[in-house]
Amino acid sequence: MTTITDFSLLRPTTTPSLISRPFSKFSTPRPFKLRCSLTEESTTITPSKLNGEALSNGGHSVAADCVIVGGGISGLCIAQALATKHRDVAHNVIVTEAKGRVGGNITTLERDGYLWEEGPNSFQPSDPMLTMVVDSGLKQDLVLGDPNAPRFVLWNGKLRPVPGKPTDLPFFDLMSIGGKLRAGFGALGLRPPPPGHEESVEEFVRRNLGDEVFERLIEPFCSGVYAGDPSTLSMKAAFGKVWNLEQIGGSIIGGTFKTIQERSTTPKGQTVGSFRKGLAMLPDAIATRLGSNVKLSWKLTNIIKLDSGGYSLTYDTPEGLVSLLSKSVVFTIPSHIASTLLHPLSATAADALSKLFYPPVAAVSVSYPKEAIRPECLIDGELKGFGQLHPRSQGVETLGTIYSSSLFPNRAPAGRILLLNYIGGATNPGIVSKTESELVEAVDRDLRKMLINPNATDPLVLGVRVWPQAIPQFLIGHFDILDAARDALKAKGLQGLFLGGNYVSGVALGRCVEGAYEIAAEVTDFLSQYANK
Repeated sequence: MTTITDFSLLRPTTTPSLISRPFSKFSTPRPFKLRCSLTEESTTITPSKLNGEALSNGGHSVAADCVIVGGGISGLCIAQALATKHRDVAHNVIVTEAKGRVGGNITTLERDGYLWEEGPNSFQPSDPMLTMVVDSGLKQDLVLGDPNAPRFVLWNGKLRPVPGKPTDLPFFDLMSIGGKLRAGFGALGLRPPPPGHEESVEEFVRRNLGDEVFERLIEPFCSGVYAGDPSTLSMKAAFGKVWNLEQIGGSIIGGTFKTIQERSTTPKGQTVGSFRKGLAMLPDAIATRLGSNVKLSWKLTNIIKLDSGGYSLTYDTPEGLVSLLSKSVVFTIPSHIASTLLHPLSATAADALSKLFYPPVAAVSVSYPKEAIRPECLIDGELKGFGQLHPRSQGVETLGTIYSSSLFPNRAPAGRILLLNYIGGATNPGIVSKTESELVEAVDRDLRKMLINPNATDPLVLGVRVWPQAIPQFLIGHFDILDAARDALKAKGLQGLFLGGNYVSGVALGRCVEGAYEIAAEVTDFLSQYANK
C-alpha cells in the first residue's frame, strides 16, 4: 500500500530550464552575455548545406523535418526520441541552443576531488528515463542511490525521519498519534468531499489528510521540489498522480488499490539515479550522438509561418545571420522567452505564456569535515540519507539540503561531507538581491541549527549558482493557461508548432524525459500527415 508520504508517488507530475549567473566567489554574479557575429546578408540553410555540400537548388527548400528550439534536457531528449523511435518519419532533426553549451539547467562541476550539481541533483529511474539512458550509451555509467536512504524533515529543532513505507507509520515521531489517525481515516475516505473547484495543494492535503500531514510533510516537500507556495500550487497540475487517486477510487487508498489492480503490479521501492560523472553526462552524450545537428550559440530572433507550409526561423549565429526552414518546430525554451518570440505569430498565445511564474532559486554547494556533523545526526558513524527538508514555519531560510556525498559515490574526498543546499523560491524572492557570501552565510547559519556543530570550522565553498527565473510554478489554472496558448496557436493556423519543456511536462527531470517521448510522438503524427498532403 502506498501512502501520501511515499516520495516516489509524490514526485511532481509536471527539470527547470533556467537562466544562470556564473559563480564568482563572494562577489555579485555577472549576467550571461551571448556572443554572436552578424553579416549583412541572410543565409538559408538547405539539406545539402547542412551536410556541408554546395547548394545546388534555389527557392524555399525545406531544411529539416523538425527544428527544436532549446538544447536543454527536454529539447535534446525529444531529438533523441525522434532519432531512435521515429527516424523513418523524422529524417532530419536540428536542435538549436542560444548558449554555448547543451544541458540547460543541468550543471555539473568538478574540482579538487569534488563533483557537484548546481541545478537538479538526481532523477527517478522510470522506464522512459532508463530507456533514454540506454539509448544514450550511458548504461554502464548509471549510479543509483540506496532505496533505503532516509529522508528527514526539520521539526521543533530536530531532524526527524520521514516514513519510507507503510510499516514505518506507527514508529516515526514526525507526527502525533492524532495526526496519524486523521491521515489514516482521511486516506480511507472519511473526510469532506471535493469542493467542486480546482484545489490548491494545501486545500487538497488538509481536506484529505489533515493539518499535520500538510504542515510537516507536504509543505516542506513543495518548498523543496517546486520552491513553491502550496497555497497557490494546483494539486491537479503539480501532483496529478495523487490528485487522480481520489478521482478514480473515491479516496487516496481506494485509488491506490485500483491503480495497483489495473497495473497488476505493486509499487516499486523508491530510489534516485545519476551518473558516474554527474547529470551532465546525459545531455553531453545525447549531443555527441546528434553531432552536427546540434547548433550551439544560435539565438533565435524571428519565426515566420510560410504560406506554402512549414516555418522559417532566423538566427544570430557565430557565422552570421542564418535562416533555417523546417516542416515543424518545437519550443522547449522557458515560457517567458517563448512568449516574446511567439508574439508576432499569436499575441493571444504569447499573453497566455507570459502569465507563468518562475521564482528565483540559489544552489549553494559547501563541504565540511566529517567531524563537523553532529553525533546525533550520524547513523553507524556516517551521515546517511537522501537529505532534509525545512518547513517554512521552522525559522530557517534554506529550503532543503541534499547529502550529495552520501547519496552517490565519489562526490567528495575522504573525510569530507558535500552538501547541496537550495534557498529562495516563491516565498523568498529576495535572494536575488543578496551577494554570494550572504547566501553562504545564510545556509551555514541554518545548517548549524540542526546538522552541523555550532563551533565547526567555516565551510569550504565550492559554488553558488543563482537562477533568477528557476522553476515554473504550476499554479491554480495552469492547465487552463496551457490550453489557451495551444488553442490560440491552432486558431492562427500554426499547425506543426509545438510547446514543450518543463512548464508543459513537469519540473522533475524524469518527467521532462517522459514528456519528450510524448512530444516526439505528436511531432511524428504531424509529419506523417504532412507527408500525405
